[in-house]
Amino acid sequence: MNFELDYIEKLVKLVSESDLTELTLEEGEEAIVVRKEKTVVQAQTIVPQAIAATPAAAPAQSAAPAEEKKEDAPKGKPITSPMVGTFYLASSPGAKPFVEVGATVSTGQVVCIIEAMKLMNEIESEVSGKVTQICVKDGEAVEYGQVLMYVE
Repeated sequence: MNFELDYIEKLVKLVSESDLTELTLEEGEEAIVVRKEKTVVQAQTIVPQAIAATPAAAPAQSAAPAEEKKEDAPKGKPITSPMVGTFYLASSPGAKPFVEVGATVSTGQVVCIIEAMKLMNEIESEVSGKVTQICVKDGEAVEYGQVLMYVE
């Protein structure tokens, strides 16, 4: 196989315009690898929105606890997950949690971390107040829009 310049340019365009980070083609002793540099996602400020706590594709097990939480009528404004990932209350195992129920937080304060694709994304509070409920356990997977905690 002879890799023509036009063919290579098409491969580069394909990788750059998609979610792919690497594409490898091999034929016999010839090979071509096209890699895209990973971009670092910095901490994102979250604007709380009234989004359903349970995603549509959630397993039946998580539906019952979500209904119980609705019955508890949590107080305050929700802080929701801006992405799919793993929720952490502390910067590292054994470290002091960013917040606990009853803790006072201020606008812009880091309240948790969401790990997505091996990147740690700090989640900041959009409101000042007291944490009234933490809805997710440390190390638990979260969905986009899922309520992480409430601040009153």
